[in-house]
Amino acid sequence: MKPGMLLIGGATPRMMDQFNEAFEVHIASQIDNLTDYLAENGENIGAIATSGKDGAPVEVMSALPNLKVISSYGVGYDGIDTQAAVDRGIIVTHTPTVLNKDVANTALMLILATSRRLIRDSDYLRSGEWEKRGEAPLTNSIEGSKVGIVGLGRIGETLAHKLSVFDCEISYHNRNEKPDSPYTYYGDLVEMAREVDSMVVITPGGPATRKLITREVMDALGPEGMLINIGRGPVVDEPELIKALQAGTLGCAGLDVFEKEPAVPAELLEMDNVTLTPHVGSSTRQTRQAMGDLTVENLVRYFTDGKVITPVPECVHYADKVEQ
Repeated sequence: MKPGMLLIGGATPRMMDQFNEAFEVHIASQIDNLTDYLAENGENIGAIATSGKDGAPVEVMSALPNLKVISSYGVGYDGIDTQAAVDRGIIVTHTPTVLNKDVANTALMLILATSRRLIRDSDYLRSGEWEKRGEAPLTNSIEGSKVGIVGLGRIGETLAHKLSVFDCEISYHNRNEKPDSPYTYYGDLVEMAREVDSMVVITPGGPATRKLITREVMDALGPEGMLINIGRGPVVDEPELIKALQAGTLGCAGLDVFEKEPAVPAELLEMDNVTLTPHVGSSTRQTRQAMGDLTVENLVRYFTDGKVITPVPECVHYADKVEQ
C-alpha cells in the first residue's frame, strides 16, 4: 500500500501528479470536517505536505499518531511548530538552495529600483512631467556603496556575491559570526546601520526576529539610508518604518514582504521613495518548479530509504534521516 499523505494548502498539477504516484493523498481543502475525518483516518497518514504560509496546525499533527515527516514548500516554516515535531521525532523539511539565486535577484532588483527611483521616474515620464519640467531629480548610485546584510545565509551569500560586481563593501549581522566569511561582522545592528549606506533584511521570521529592525536601526541608517526587506514582514517594525520614512529620518525603502500580507499600509502606497512588490522573491516559473520538485522529493526519499534532502535546521541532528 502507498503511504498516506495529508496535503494542506495547494499544489501545482506537476506536484499532484508526483504525489498521487507515490502516496494515498488526503486533501485537507476537500474535507468538510477535518477533525472528524482525521479521527477516523489519521493513523493511516504518515506525511504532511504544506507550505510555510499554510503550516501544520498542532491539532492536526496531534491527530496523526503515525506522522513521520512534514515537507514544507518554501524556505520559511513559521506555521509549523518544529519543537512539537522534534519532540515526537517528526522530520520537518523545507526548500532552500533552489531559490537562492532568484530571491537574491529580487533583492538586487529592489536595491537598484529603489536607489535609482525607478517607479518615480517612470511615473514622471508617463505623466508628461519630463516634457513640462525637464530632467528628473538626481538619484543615488550603489557603485562602491556600503551594504549591510541582515542574515548572511545562503541567499545572503548569493546576494553578496552579486553585489561584488558593483564593488560594494559588504557587512553582515547574524546571531553568530561566520569565521570564514570575508565580510565585516557586526553583532550590533544599530552600529552596522550607522556604518552602511543600505541594509538588506533576509533573516527568517518567527518570534526571535520579530521587529528586529527597530526605529533606532532605521534612524541609524539615516536620511540617505535605504532599507530593503525580502525576508519576512514582521522582522521590520512596520508602523515605525512608516514614521521614519514620513519624517525623513530614513531615506527610502524597498519591500517585498509586509506584516499583514496581502494588506499593505496605505501610507506606503502613497510614498514615491518606496518600491513595493507583492512577495515575489522566488516567483519565477523555474524556481517554483524546483521548489515543488524538492517538496515532493523530500517525502519520497523519506519513505524510500529513510532520508531527506533538506531538513530544517532544528532537524539536522537526525543524522540517520539526513542525506550527508
